[in-house]
Amino acid sequence: MNKKLKFKGRLRLYFRLPVWFGILLGCTDAVIYTIDVTAGVILSGFTLIYLLCFLFLEHFNRSVIMNELVSFATQYGQIQKRLLRDLELPNALLDESGRVIWANRAFQQIVGKERPENKPIFNYFPEISKDRLPIGEEDATEVEFQQDDKDFHAKLKRIPLAEMVKNSDIFESDGVYDGCLISVYLFDETALKIAIRENDNQSLAVGLLYIDNYEEALDSIEEVRRSLLTALIERKVNKYFASIDGIVRKMEKDKFFFILRKQSLKVLQENRFDLLEDVKTVNIGNDMSVTLSIGVGVGGLSYSQNYEYARTSIDLALGRGGDQAVVKTKEGVSYYGGKSQRVEKNTRVKARVKAHALKEIISSKDRVIVMGHRMTDIDSFGASVGIYRIAKALGRSAYIVINDIMPSIRPMVDHFISHEEEGEEILIGNARAEELAGANTCLVVVDVNKPSITECPELLKMCRSIVVLDHHRQSEEIIENATLSYVETYASSACEMVTEVIQYVESGLKLRSAEADCLYGGIVIDTNNFISKAGVRTFEAAAYLRRNGADVTRVRKMLRDDLADYRAKAEAISKASIFRDVYAISTCVPEEAHNPTVVGAQAANELLNVTGIKASFVLTDYHQVIYISARSIDEVNVQIIMERLGGGGHLNVAAAQLSEISLEEATEKLKETLTEMSEKGEI
Repeated sequence: MNKKLKFKGRLRLYFRLPVWFGILLGCTDAVIYTIDVTAGVILSGFTLIYLLCFLFLEHFNRSVIMNELVSFATQYGQIQKRLLRDLELPNALLDESGRVIWANRAFQQIVGKERPENKPIFNYFPEISKDRLPIGEEDATEVEFQQDDKDFHAKLKRIPLAEMVKNSDIFESDGVYDGCLISVYLFDETALKIAIRENDNQSLAVGLLYIDNYEEALDSIEEVRRSLLTALIERKVNKYFASIDGIVRKMEKDKFFFILRKQSLKVLQENRFDLLEDVKTVNIGNDMSVTLSIGVGVGGLSYSQNYEYARTSIDLALGRGGDQAVVKTKEGVSYYGGKSQRVEKNTRVKARVKAHALKEIISSKDRVIVMGHRMTDIDSFGASVGIYRIAKALGRSAYIVINDIMPSIRPMVDHFISHEEEGEEILIGNARAEELAGANTCLVVVDVNKPSITECPELLKMCRSIVVLDHHRQSEEIIENATLSYVETYASSACEMVTEVIQYVESGLKLRSAEADCLYGGIVIDTNNFISKAGVRTFEAAAYLRRNGADVTRVRKMLRDDLADYRAKAEAISKASIFRDVYAISTCVPEEAHNPTVVGAQAANELLNVTGIKASFVLTDYHQVIYISARSIDEVNVQIIMERLGGGGHLNVAAAQLSEISLEEATEKLKETLTEMSEKGEI
């Protein structure tokens, strides 16, 4: 066997060197003969002895050397195999289907079997599913999973067998063999993950805490008790944060700044910030319960970024009506609380300030474009008409963006247009609005603060001066580049807010009767005939509109339903079912109704008249989109329910839209959401 084996590579070179040196000595000997014959004879003898010794050793020791090398290679292979089997890093080889064909001892200990071969790796680690196996030669798949309370990181590498088959004396293939083995390495990252989690838990969260109704609460008690009320509130706040190893400091009379560890923040989130409810128990004769707004920022790259998160969170909490906590991270925003209706402000100072600012902005531009939300309703259109009148009073061109006039607002639109100058361009579509947009155009957005559901979202990018007037609670998606933002969630409607602004923006401004009708109609619809969310300022706004020519009877006639809509509403009410004893759920599939979404909202309002019902939900299938109208009286915050489904709104009035889903699936999804939130105490 050894005669058939030949050396190659560097070993072959080493064995041929003596021969080459012998030839070199022979050449040198020939040269020396020409100089000195005696020296040449001596060197010839030495060369001959050198070559004879080399040939003798090479002939008799070649087999010995070959056997030694073969023995070493065999032992080296055994050592490699033993090292691989005893390697502390768990390792296994899989076939293409994921079946284990070899595993070292460390891998065997993890799976708890001495012979894990011939079984798929999925049986041991379900996370390493078949679709997670590497496909390409250069691909490496990484999977993280837990096993016996340990965190593992698995790395799978594809090992092609084409070269092995090509050089094999056992196998042969007709073409290029594309089979492979898969090598699996398991890295125990338990200690690393624990260290990361511990470090993450020790990171700081920054928060801001505001007392929502500080002045109003103090005004509701005797002057001598005011300092006591303030002290009791501060004591509760300080004690609350001290119990979780947090630090809180008072910045102003009604504002606090606090820091705490992320681990402590998790405790607050699990308890759903029970300070919000605890502080309401402070009562020393005050007629009004104290409510708080809390904004927390965590997970930023720096403390300053966490503080910016906290500022954004507190703005969201206040914009959503207060009495809630908002936690913002780089992944998203979480909401807690928000069960109280925001208290109506008695002072109109803010309305006056916003009116003067609006006047300055409009006066500096050539034209004004007003738009509301898609599928414009009475409130959105009425508010647009109010802004239109302000712009005209200031001598500016004004336009209202409406692409599709819904049947529910058609009588009001026709009534308004008929009282304006004939031939004047007032209502425009998206294309015309984009032509008019520019640096000298002021865009006023009413009755909406979500860019995605505005009538023409592109205008928000084309106009530099943007004004937002809305009464809906803010969500994560807001119009961020607004020059002026006036969002008051206590207001009953956008029409109420615009009516107040009209009274301060220009002295002597007189509304036409048709314009007053539009604004009055918006208030009537959004308050459900002054039943819901109607405060003192709501009636004051209605009185102002009445003095400007709004006719109650005329508005009522324009807001009447046709027979098909009335029948659809009655059918939706008759199909209502009671869920979890307090929720009324119904569906509306109007075949002949002209205003299906309006019908759904009206049916939801009517269902609240049933004894024991805390919230009502009507789902309407319209143009392959499921519209959910949610209503409540006071005990259930339907806004947070609709937010969970991707919508929003008010505490008592909210809605959501679901796409690519059937009516039955949407109903089940709503029920699952109600069940989950009820069991967690979120509603």
